Amino acid sequence: MGAWITTVAPEDAQGRLRELYESVRTPHGTVDNVMRAHSLRPETMAGHLALYRAVLHNPENVLPLAFLETVAAEVSRINGCAYSLAHHRANAERLIGDPARAGAVWRALAAGRPEEAFPAREAALLAYAAKLTRTPGAMAQADWQALKEAGCADGEILEVNQVAAYFAYSNRLLNGLGVDTEGDVIGYYEAPASAGRET
Repeated sequence: MGAWITTVAPEDAQGRLRELYESVRTPHGTVDNVMRAHSLRPETMAGHLALYRAVLHNPENVLPLAFLETVAAEVSRINGCAYSLAHHRANAERLIGDPARAGAVWRALAAGRPEEAFPAREAALLAYAAKLTRTPGAMAQADWQALKEAGCADGEILEVNQVAAYFAYSNRLLNGLGVDTEGDVIGYYEAPASAGRET
């Protein structure tokens, strides 16, 4: 199916849309449905791509990509976005590279107890992302203070803030247009990665 709205297949794309489709191809050579959903208004795809790369694949990020992908999966789980959860949980698992460890992570997050699978600093960042996702209007300076007391730098807080904010956007794009994973290759990475960063 792909999406409820009409989308243009890559082989039928012309002009700017064709150019953008080439820029969003995965390492598998495919164009994921999340990007095809923009095909009637291609410039929204350009904006989406720029934000995605800045948030998750910025070389200046200091938090490990496996952790940021875990935050992405957790935000998507809370938002009930099956599409992003499928892709980003697969990404996190491939980057973690240890099925037992990944299983412990998902169990702890599903139980609302990130501290059972993460050190205090990372658990605090995950709790922050969860609260921001569930109740954004309830955020207070005390939430930032708790992160500082857990040893988080402001730049690290910003990285997690931006992952949570980006997936608030992306999850609503996907759920609001009925985008599914039919035809997608699940996960961005072709194989478990030891380096933990996109190359």
